[in-house]
Order: sequence, then C-alpha cells, then structure tokens
Amino acid sequence: MIFSMTGYAVATAELDVGSLSLELRSVNHRYLDLQLRMPDELRALEPMLREQISSQISRGKVECRINLLSRASVQPGSGINLEVVKQLSAWSAQVREVLPAAGELTISEILKWNGVTESPSVSSESLHAAVATALRQALLDFAAARQREGEKLASFLLERAEGIEHLRLDVAPRIPGAIAAYETKLRARLFEALGSEDDERVRQEITLYASKIDVDEELSRLHTHLAEVRRVISKGGIVGKRLDFMMQELHREANTLGSKSVDTEVSRCAMDIKLLIEQMREQVQNIE
Repeated sequence: MIFSMTGYAVATAELDVGSLSLELRSVNHRYLDLQLRMPDELRALEPMLREQISSQISRGKVECRINLLSRASVQPGSGINLEVVKQLSAWSAQVREVLPAAGELTISEILKWNGVTESPSVSSESLHAAVATALRQALLDFAAARQREGEKLASFLLERAEGIEHLRLDVAPRIPGAIAAYETKLRARLFEALGSEDDERVRQEITLYASKIDVDEELSRLHTHLAEVRRVISKGGIVGKRLDFMMQELHREANTLGSKSVDTEVSRCAMDIKLLIEQMREQVQNIE
C-alpha cells in the first residue's frame, strides 16, 4: 500500500476537569515538517510527541494541536479557600482605614480573586497518560485516512499508466507507413528533377530518414518505465520520491518521441502521453 501525505484525524479523552482533544493534519512537503501546538503545561511531552509521530510519518507538513477544554460548570468538590478570603478581608479593612471612602469588596469580586475557589485538578501523570492515549488513537485514524487516500492515488496512477501504454502501442505501427510515404514522395521528386529514379540514392535517403524517425528505443524505454511504476506502486511503502523520479524519466522519453515525430497521429499520441504524465506527476507530489 502507499500513503498520501494529506490526512486528518482527531482523538479526545475525558478528564475530571474537562476534556482533551488531539488533532493531526498534514499536507504534502518534501520532508517531514512537524509543528506542535499545545498548552504550556504539556510542553514536557514534546519529545515524546515528536518521537511517536516521526516514527509513523516520514514526509509531509504535519500539525499536531492539543487543546484542553475546562468545564464551565462548578465541579463536585469545588470549595472556597477561607484562608485567602480572610486575608482579603484584612487587606480590605486596612485599605478602608487609609481611604474611608473605599467600598467593601463584593462577593462577586472576592470569588473572582485568584486562589479563592478550589476546584479539582488533574495530576500531571493522568494528563500525560491521557495525551499518550489520544495520540495512539489519532495516529491509528490518521494512518487509516492516509491509506484510503493513498489507494485512490494508486488507482489514479495505474489508470494513467494504462492509458500511456495504449498510446505507446498505437505509435509503433505508424512508423513503417511514414517511411513508405516519405519514399514515395522522394521518388516523385527525384523523377521530377532528374527524369529518372536513382535507386541507390533513394535507399541512402530512406535509410537516413528511417534512422532519424526511429522511435523503437523511446517506445521500449517507455514500456520499461511504466513497468517500473507499476512495480513500485505494487511494492508500496515510502515511494513518493521514487515515483517522482520515474515521472521525470517518462517525460524525457515522451519529449523525444514528440521531437522525432513526422506523423500527425504520432504527434498527437506524444502530446496525449505528456498530458497523462503531467497528471500523474501532480498526484505523485501527494504521495509519501
């Protein structure tokens, strides 16, 4: 199987104080470019996250985003830190002694003060375990998404390769006809110019002409390169760079085929082949 560099997955975990979500998304890139977005309290997990993700993904611009969403409602076990409230009351009294016009603190103002309310907290061990679990699930879903996209890309490439092979087979039978047409035209010109046909000169010209338009080597290499493309796709794995190189080789042979063409139909086939190769090259850029 082959994998696309484009993918998305999200995994969540429930905690006592809220929920955690971990998102993975990627697009194509020449190498692995991993970006991590997470709260500061999870920065200690960055080495683990990089190691786990890079062990599963070799190429692509990958973003891993972790969010912690606290529950808005008051949790069971929430309470008020009376020591902080007493300290606030003492401070308020001292301020009013100096500034009699200063008003007393309201309950709303007191509850907003940092440290007044006590809510259940999650231990760092539990938080780290939840991140690790979410990461494993996200990586599994991420791999499945990239595999599904990779299967579509493989089918696309194989269909285009089959189309190129059909066009390649259409070219070879047209070469003898092109040579025969040239020979007829040459004989007519010699007869018109000399009043006779110089068979020896005709043979020399035809031999030279045939060597110039001979595309057997290009057609053979096209066939070989297409077979290699099929083999690489069938083998699977990390094949994006290999396939990109094969697209360059195919394009080189198609260009040579077009430059040697003296037949309208052969020229059309060469152009259609290059079009299919370009379509393949665009999609190869998305393969890991």
